[in-house]
Amino acid sequence: MPASPMSQPDPTPVLLALDTATERLHVGLSAPVTGVAPEAGRASVVAQELAGGAQASAGLLPALQGLLLDAGLDWPDVSAIAFGAGPGAFTGLRTACSVTQGLALGLGVPVISLDTLMAVAEDARQRASEPLPAGEVVWVLQDARMGELYVGAFSWDGQRWAVHTQAALWPMGEPRARWATRAEGVRVCGNALSACPGAWEGLSPDDTRVLAPDAMPRGAALIELARQAWANGQQVDPALALPRYVRDKVAQTTAERAAAQA
Repeated sequence: MPASPMSQPDPTPVLLALDTATERLHVGLSAPVTGVAPEAGRASVVAQELAGGAQASAGLLPALQGLLLDAGLDWPDVSAIAFGAGPGAFTGLRTACSVTQGLALGLGVPVISLDTLMAVAEDARQRASEPLPAGEVVWVLQDARMGELYVGAFSWDGQRWAVHTQAALWPMGEPRARWATRAEGVRVCGNALSACPGAWEGLSPDDTRVLAPDAMPRGAALIELARQAWANGQQVDPALALPRYVRDKVAQTTAERAAAQA
């Protein structure tokens, strides 16, 4: 349920975060620092990355349980559960959402829906060799399979992200069509940098500037976005937490697969 505008959220909540939208499973935990007064707002963050895909549903709950146990916590200590709502793999989004809703309903806690592409941008910022200047726009390109890309852009104001361009599904040649003639290179990150070489055909090294080529929606990035959402009262009732789809068609026909191979 959304926090009341007049209420002051707990500055050091216990937050669990998870994302199964990609080929990897990412989980994270934020909890108060032991021995520090809660009002100080200091929290420790731990994250874990595991095999995703078909193994995500089996490994997700044990991974979350392990984070809590290692921190000396248990399920009743959790304040809210955050999940990567997508865009991403259809089955992965359903897994993340259903597990989050089940846990939140059982614990009686709210849910925080996170933008998976924004989490990739935040991970890239955290891993970048230099601080990201305020005002920069970062494009996130994720492999959507079927010769397409999940794409979104986010602007950084020095403290947090804002949506610059809403998530969309692009054909593989769209980056070249949009960016080959720009005077200044576009900042990019996401797994399409390595998984989709066709997306970069026709682009020169000056057309794109890579920000952390291995960026993923890792646990630490998810937690940072979850903490900002919590502070802004952006929690929702578990029943209102839904996956974010930008593609209606999730599989190719036999004829389409054959044509693609040809």
